[in-house]
Amino acid sequence: MSLKLYYDLMSQPSRALYILLKSVECKFESKYVDLRKGEHYSEEYSKVNRLQKVPVIEHNGFVLTESVAIINYLSREGIIPDNLYPIESKSRALVQEYLEWQHLGLRLHCAMFFRVKYMDPILFGRSPSEEQIKGYEQRMLSALELLDTKWLGRNTEFIAGNSVTVADLMAACELEQPRMAGFDPKHKFPNIAAWWPKVKQYFNPHYDEAHVILNKIVHKQHKITSKL
Repeated sequence: MSLKLYYDLMSQPSRALYILLKSVECKFESKYVDLRKGEHYSEEYSKVNRLQKVPVIEHNGFVLTESVAIINYLSREGIIPDNLYPIESKSRALVQEYLEWQHLGLRLHCAMFFRVKYMDPILFGRSPSEEQIKGYEQRMLSALELLDTKWLGRNTEFIAGNSVTVADLMAACELEQPRMAGFDPKHKFPNIAAWWPKVKQYFNPHYDEAHVILNKIVHKQHKITSKL
């Protein structure tokens, strides 16, 4: 089997797929794409992914984009085990229910808060107004409230039942992003605070490995803030 993963660990779904493949001991060829240098816009990479995004897999010559489609495919190919992405119809449907919700329900708002508050000043030299930051933060808080109460505030230990699945990993990686912009969801949402460490523990040491750079940024931001 030949499997290549094109990724950047600053990308939430890239981290999720990297952690997932490492956790199931799937041997893959790492194809790092540096988003900060704009390598995803290069002519060479555009031949791999016409949408110029990460992550992407190439499996025995078959190229596939979009993280949820990739997870579905890897499951059908027997690369992701059933305990992480159940094959039983109703159990799988519960995982898919979350994955369908996440892109607009959680990912959009966490990512936009991070982008506006942290990335735009670095990439474009423009600082958002306090009103703009507050608007993005409020939308993110509303999304996190839904995750905390509607997905985690039920009588199950994890998002889709009482076992860890790919749904939990995808959600956990999304929650890491706003930490780089100074907001840690576990400080405000009790169900997230109780659930998040269990997901990290399940996928470690690969979870921590994938978040080394992110955690360095968070630590640096804390040092800067503490001096103000």
